Amino acid sequence: MKILLTGTTGYIAKRLALQLLEDDHELVCCVRDMERIPDEIEENPKCTFIKVDFLKPELAKIPSDIDAAYYLIHSMSNSTNDFEELEKNCAQNFKDLVEKTNCEQVVYLSGIVNDDSLSKHLKSRLQVENTLKSKVYSLTTFRAGIIVGSGSASFEIIRDIVEKLPFMITPKWLNTKTQPIGIRDVLNFLSNGLGNEKLYNKSYDIFGPEILTYKEMLLQFAEVRDLKRHILTLPVLTPNLSSYWLYFVTSTSFQLASALVNSMKVEVIGKTSDINQIIGVKPMNYKTAVNLAFQKIEQNSVVSSWKDAVSSGVFKDQLSKHIELPHYGCFKDIRTRDVKDENYTINRIWSIGGRNGWYSFNWLWKTRGYVDKLFGGVGLRRGRTHDTYLEPGDPLDFWRVLFADKDEKRLLLFAEMKLPGEAWLEFKIVKNKLYQRAVFRPKGVWGRLYWYSVLPFHAFVFKGMINALIDKK
Repeated sequence: MKILLTGTTGYIAKRLALQLLEDDHELVCCVRDMERIPDEIEENPKCTFIKVDFLKPELAKIPSDIDAAYYLIHSMSNSTNDFEELEKNCAQNFKDLVEKTNCEQVVYLSGIVNDDSLSKHLKSRLQVENTLKSKVYSLTTFRAGIIVGSGSASFEIIRDIVEKLPFMITPKWLNTKTQPIGIRDVLNFLSNGLGNEKLYNKSYDIFGPEILTYKEMLLQFAEVRDLKRHILTLPVLTPNLSSYWLYFVTSTSFQLASALVNSMKVEVIGKTSDINQIIGVKPMNYKTAVNLAFQKIEQNSVVSSWKDAVSSGVFKDQLSKHIELPHYGCFKDIRTRDVKDENYTINRIWSIGGRNGWYSFNWLWKTRGYVDKLFGGVGLRRGRTHDTYLEPGDPLDFWRVLFADKDEKRLLLFAEMKLPGEAWLEFKIVKNKLYQRAVFRPKGVWGRLYWYSVLPFHAFVFKGMINALIDKK
């Protein structure tokens, strides 16, 4: 089948694309930024890529000969006041475009929406589902609750909490019940439901075999990791305080923390149906999903992460708009050194940040991360998705990867920390010489004061970093 895939750079779609290709389907992948095509599928002959922003449908050119489509567009971290209207418009534009094609089925991944007091984001997903319904094609909706898998927002947040806090004083919503489901099972539902006429114009809740509270999920996660944890829940933490608690303890942004707190207050229990028998999926239990996630992490084979989404940081536009270093009105710290072993230096560059640190005065980088977190920034806790592999769009502590090409021997990062201006960090090897450039474009007087306040630290931080990239230990 020829399938239109939306949300190509997102957590679910990145993984689903690989599964659909294994099933011998042809993919037409929609991306807003052609610089962010996932490396895993970029060279696959069964994939074509089209630039589409469903909020600007007049610029979209969808092939007419598609057989089916996946609608995998949503954002938990969008903080705009008109969030629900944007989601509705995006779905309506998608529908209008797809109705002009030969598409027979649209598959949509939503959230379980059985409670009367839905959160803002679950209300929006239900509205999107209603918007996508059509008389031209058939809609199949799978509604999932908490998705457990390496790189998923819920998994990483639980991991942060459990591994950092031996004793926890937590909000009362940790007693809310939910039904987590493993990412592998979600992908099986999505792929096996393709072309199944029994599922046309129907919606199904998909969930794991257990009903657990968030507290039980934390404690079972601790058991898998062989950690002893103690949890005390308090009824006095307001949603705002709960959001700040989640924000400071975990790697999530404050916007996502607020959205999650609002969602976690609502009990999410799925409605039983015969979908498991129709699809042929027997969902795994929670501990099994956690164990499988850690297998992926230990093998350094995490395909996608919630942090890959540009909305998990401060970026609001396309990466390609920032890919060239500015020259005018900027402060710069430029250092060069002859390269002794090119392969060694490139591998060191591609391994920078995350668990590997920044090679020189790492405690200063950590301090800058703590300060950023205090001021509402992303901090250092996002780390990186892979220890030794980078592609455009990846998060890298409080940076975002703009360009990463080992053949061109160039890595370019853009700062997503809180700054009175914009900052870039570039590593590039030209004719056996490493160029390390830190560029800052200040905004107003505060931007200039900021640059001069951190300038004394550059002398040893950036010098130490370039030396560490060249000299073998």
